[in-house]
Amino acid sequence: MENYITIENVSKSFKDNKVIDNINVSFKKGKIHGIIGRNGSGKTVLIKMICGLLYPDEGRITVDNKIIGQDIDFPESLGAIIEAPGFLPYVNGYKNLEYLASLKGKIGKKEIEESIRIVGLNPNDKKYFSKYSLGMKQRLGLAQAIMENPELLILDEPMNGLDKEGVKEIRDILLSLKENGKTILIVSHNSDDIDILCDTVHEIDKGVMSKVR
Repeated sequence: MENYITIENVSKSFKDNKVIDNINVSFKKGKIHGIIGRNGSGKTVLIKMICGLLYPDEGRITVDNKIIGQDIDFPESLGAIIEAPGFLPYVNGYKNLEYLASLKGKIGKKEIEESIRIVGLNPNDKKYFSKYSLGMKQRLGLAQAIMENPELLILDEPMNGLDKEGVKEIRDILLSLKENGKTILIVSHNSDDIDILCDTVHEIDKGVMSKVR
């Protein structure tokens, strides 16, 4: 099975603070890969670099055989939740996704509504995003990530704010996406999510990555 993401000798510093220290790792296509670590360990910086939102000071990151920042600016088929999902507060969920979908023009009403239903929300709900609970916001963030049917999903704490039933629903969705050949990176503090979902697990501590399993 081919590597979908390859990270080679990657380091990143902010002023004198080295937050990523010579990381070398690869993630295979069609698997769920977990990244764990304490707050401030460098997890979010690493996934931002994979997404093309930051660039390494040293080394290179390849996604689907294309070097980020050289061959392409961002992965070509990517859905992501990084930190808290950000949406327009005074429109509903559907309108928020419609605005985002219009940026690429790849999908229409049918695909937007289907992604909202998949995550357990109602595409006809007129409630403003500002009135959503934390769990509803998280579900809409996942709908945004999957709506264009990307090959790669990068999810930072995807279960944040979900109740027990919601966690099970989202786990089932992610396992289904894996069955359909998607490659998924999950950053999570929840050991149950990591144990249940992930085929590989890596830990970052003070910018250094090690394999857990």
